[in-house]
Formats: sequence, C-alpha cells, structure tokens
Amino acid sequence: MNPAARATLCYVGFSDQYCGEMTATRAYVSLGNEDFISLTTFRKTGVGVSTPVWIARDGDALIVTTPDDAGKVKRVRNNARVEMRPCTRMGKVADDAVAVTGYAQIIGGAAGMAPLERVFTKKYRVEYYVFMLIERVAARRQKPRVILRITPTKAA
Repeated sequence: MNPAARATLCYVGFSDQYCGEMTATRAYVSLGNEDFISLTTFRKTGVGVSTPVWIARDGDALIVTTPDDAGKVKRVRNNARVEMRPCTRMGKVADDAVAVTGYAQIIGGAAGMAPLERVFTKKYRVEYYVFMLIERVAARRQKPRVILRITPTKAA
C-alpha cells in the first residue's frame, strides 16, 4: 500500500470506533457499519453536494438506495466520484470525520435491485419498510428506486 494512503489517527464514527493505523481500506470498511453516511456527489462544476443516506455493505462494495430521479443520481451519471463521511440521521458530520473517496455505479431494474434491497431490509429491518411506506404515501405512488454501488478508489 502507498505510504501516503496511511495515517495514524482515531476514527470515531457514529457506529464504529477504531484507534491506530488508519488506512483508506479500513476507513472504507468502517463506513459499512454506520447507520447513515453523508454522501457527497459532484456537479459538473466540481462543487460537492452532500446528502445523508442509508448505507449497507454488499461484499466489497458499499450500497445506497435512492429514488431514481434524485439529484445525486443525476450527478453520478456525470461524475462517478463520491466522498463519504459518517453522519447522523439529520446529516450532521463530526468535525474530525475522515472523508473516504469511492466510485459509484448506478444499478436499476428489478433483477439487479431485488438482492440488494434484501441487504437493506436485513440491516434496517422494520425501519426500512416504514420508510418505504411513508415515501409511497407521500409521493402517492411507489417511486422507482436505484442502488448506488460504491467501490473504493483504485490506486493510480
């Protein structure tokens, strides 16, 4: 691993704590244990837009579910690079939160979505079903959703 990618620090997320040598890999894996992360996607101008989202781990990837018409999906279509930090449900990020960079891939369609939605129902249980019901009632329909599959940034 590139020595520049290592730092000795304490990572304190909202669901995970680790003190010692923090690598980009360790920080990336720790995000999967969080209930919420602040996901930053980038406009064409390069300006970042942060949104609190649910996060789950699917093998070596992190996944986020979102309506397919959300601004973050439009931004990922133009620029797959994202940054992630642990946050509260309301999006509050700790001052010392470490940003982790990754690349997002948009996954849609029933065949691709079904197994990944099960990952969210396993992690969030009833809360996930309640949120989807509230969204359906508020929108007066079932909003089409996509999964953002996020993988770590590859070393150059």
